[in-house]
Amino acid sequence: MLRWILSCFLAVSFLLTSCTNGGSVSASASPTASASASAKASPTASSKPTAIATIPASPKPSESPENSLEAALAKFVQLKGSATVELKLKSGTVKIELDGASAPLTAGNFADLVKRGLYNGLTFHRVVKEPTPFVAQGGDPLGNGTGNFTDPVTSQPRYIPLEILPDGEKQPVYGEILPPTKKPKLRHNKGAIAMARSQSPNSASCQFYLALDDIYFLDGSYAVFGYVTEGMDLVEKIQGGDRIESITITKGEENLKQPA
Repeated sequence: MLRWILSCFLAVSFLLTSCTNGGSVSASASPTASASASAKASPTASSKPTAIATIPASPKPSESPENSLEAALAKFVQLKGSATVELKLKSGTVKIELDGASAPLTAGNFADLVKRGLYNGLTFHRVVKEPTPFVAQGGDPLGNGTGNFTDPVTSQPRYIPLEILPDGEKQPVYGEILPPTKKPKLRHNKGAIAMARSQSPNSASCQFYLALDDIYFLDGSYAVFGYVTEGMDLVEKIQGGDRIESITITKGEENLKQPA
């Protein structure tokens, strides 16, 4: 128990320092708490964005809730099904299965950035293994935890809303942290891949992290969208500054749907 408490304390302290810069995975048991509240670690990924992607909470008078949500989702890249990506490191290849059925926007955003080649050559700028394994975070174009993806068409940063499917439900919740009474279908098991973000739930862009252990205190606050299926031993060997040689989609690219 003492080791666990110490782990959470140090992870949070590390995260809060990163959050001031705006871009690191911070794993926090209480993401809504202010930075000065206490030591808690959370996956944070960028400074507060100037523009945030949102999903309307209520439909227009002429629309049903289903049609309104569908129209809002159509503005984002989506993964309609599963896809497999291969992450090539200097030590070997890691296979990751993306779950577009449970997290279509989050998995779709990542798969789209993979297809664009954004991650090739970038580094894992934040790796936390002590006092206990936590995360390996990468995907920042600036390499320091403050970068986001800028859409070449609009010349604006692209952000996606927090997307979490509660266990037992059919529709993800958008833009909201789940209450403690609800558990997500996709949990932070060891090997989970999820999006890092800043304090705003809707600020994830391109930075992602891989869970180096079961870190369930992040459940409901950060969007998991897949799991490592092969090569977890290689993930555990990642060191800060290690380069992503490439990430490619090897299966399921046909499930990637661009905005309408």
